[in-house]
Amino acid sequence: MAPVSMRAVEEKDRVAIDTIRFLAVDMVEQAKSGHPGAPMAQAPLAYTLFTRHLRHNPANPRWANRDRFVLSCGHASALIYAMLHLSGYDLPMSELQRFRQLGSKTPGHPEFGHTPGVETTTGPLGQGISTAVGMAIAEAYLGAHFNRDGFALIDHTIWVFCSDGDLMEGVASEAASLAGHLGLSKLKVFYDANKISIDGSTDLSFTEDVGARFAAYGWNVLHVADVNDLEELERAFAGCKAETERPTLVVTRTHIGYGSPNKQDSHEAHGSPLGKDEVVACRNNLGWTHPEFHVPELAREAFSQVPVAGAAEENEWKELFERYRRQHGELAAQFEAWQRQELPEGWHEKLPRFAKGDAAIATRAASGKVLAGIEGFLPQLLGGSADLAPSNNTFLKGRAVFSRSERGGRNFHFGVREHAMGAALNGMALSGFLRPYGGTFLIFLDYMRPAVRLAALMQVPSIFVFTHDSIFLGEDGPTHQPISQLMGLRTIPGLQMIRPADGNETAAAWRLALEAKGPTAFALTRQNLPILPLDAEKVHEGVRRGAYVVADAEGAELILIATGSEVSLALEAHQKLAEEGIASRVVSMPCWSLFEEQDKTYRDQVLPPNRRKRLAIEAGATLGWQKWVGLDGDVVGIDTYGASAPAKDLAKHFGFTADNVAARAKALLG
Repeated sequence: MAPVSMRAVEEKDRVAIDTIRFLAVDMVEQAKSGHPGAPMAQAPLAYTLFTRHLRHNPANPRWANRDRFVLSCGHASALIYAMLHLSGYDLPMSELQRFRQLGSKTPGHPEFGHTPGVETTTGPLGQGISTAVGMAIAEAYLGAHFNRDGFALIDHTIWVFCSDGDLMEGVASEAASLAGHLGLSKLKVFYDANKISIDGSTDLSFTEDVGARFAAYGWNVLHVADVNDLEELERAFAGCKAETERPTLVVTRTHIGYGSPNKQDSHEAHGSPLGKDEVVACRNNLGWTHPEFHVPELAREAFSQVPVAGAAEENEWKELFERYRRQHGELAAQFEAWQRQELPEGWHEKLPRFAKGDAAIATRAASGKVLAGIEGFLPQLLGGSADLAPSNNTFLKGRAVFSRSERGGRNFHFGVREHAMGAALNGMALSGFLRPYGGTFLIFLDYMRPAVRLAALMQVPSIFVFTHDSIFLGEDGPTHQPISQLMGLRTIPGLQMIRPADGNETAAAWRLALEAKGPTAFALTRQNLPILPLDAEKVHEGVRRGAYVVADAEGAELILIATGSEVSLALEAHQKLAEEGIASRVVSMPCWSLFEEQDKTYRDQVLPPNRRKRLAIEAGATLGWQKWVGLDGDVVGIDTYGASAPAKDLAKHFGFTADNVAARAKALLG
């Protein structure tokens, strides 16, 4: 098959574009795996963006006011690696030659923090475009907070390449709907409409009018009939920049595997190397006579101004910032502190303290009190809920709601869009300035787990506020009662999961989350819990270390280990056992991962490695607790679905009573 003609393309442009194509082909061939088709198709678009429209400085990939580029179709990673190399980022040719190899800077899908110039981890389809919505929110909020007349410190664009697969995913629909509602005009998405998926033609499963759908969401929709027509592309970019009220989708017709005589416009070009013979045929078809991994001088020349222009743009911004500092010194200092992820000195002193004898309080309500106490000192703290703010206690009273007319609002109504909320939080956190949070019921973690996992993989400080954390939410029944979710969160590497037992543990959990470099998930109760009989400072220190002794008796034969609402239950059982002459210790273990990070001396102090029996108590799945109780220990948990009933009836039915815990303890002791 002959390639579609490239109209209005100068020789230098043609050579540069074909250089991108063949670097991608060579990477995939050398690795013997990968996706060559999309990079071959999108090369003219990427070239036009990186050399003519993207405001970026390859010498400083973290410049605050750079444009963001998100390759949502992360399987096309060879494209972004070629672009970063050619543009002058710290990604030498040797790394392109190590594509998809252990320890390389060019993994199979782009990874934030691993490769210079990669703005977010992509690959799970739909995540990139959805995360970009959060990036656009962050741009708008930061601009509203810091910009002043004559000083547009924050004024950048979020450019996204997405695929048919991205737009089939539900999370993308959620996020696009939200973006349209909010009028995020700095979001510019080029949809690579190549009409091919792994199974074959997209007509097998995807025949909707994508442009019409996005127009219905409230987007500006443009069309490019041939991605190889650079003049048509320029008109599209001009249309993107002219739109200042709505996000823009550019439906861009491309040809997967462009230039491959036998595989262009075929699913065979999607997810595997072209093969030696087809590469030769493709080279002949496009007149590419250069060896593998070669960058012709004309291509170098075409990209030569990218780092020069980028450095000039950043220097111009730095001069602007110095003038800003002279006129708005306090804001400038705050800008730099936020960028360093610094919190105001003494902010944690505003955390509420709860005393023994205070009224019992649900940890979701305690969380709300924490937010009310600290939000005035942390304007970089913002967030909301997936249509559950009154239940999650996530609304900042007295603060505006972020909207198309109020960009300085710190409250967000994400709607019933848990997955998009999670991805948007990640995008906001990726700004490097903000500490975003989002709330929903713990059971709906299952709708947003991919975003939580990516937060942990990227190590961004998103905060996930999960409430109604057990069967004790009561009458809503098993459809809303989480069983496996607590343990599921603990299995995500790099995620700090905290299940606090009272108001003070909740306050300590928020402090840990706001001081963390990575993400945190809370599991909070609907039901009221008594305040633990310990000084608040001791509780804070105990939570910081992941587990600590709440109550102890001399000569304890048994250790009761519990989390969340079951800590107070363990204390009741501890007292009941004492009345029967059985000495026990109660350990609160709000965060497994933090406890694991402690030195052996501390861990042995809390859980002595002797012959004492251990009984764990948690209203969730028992799988995993063997790590702490050992093979000769026991777990009071729940490995079935719950039921619809008042919480007190569920506690009795499922054995979460002091009498049952004491009986299980005595049985364990023999």
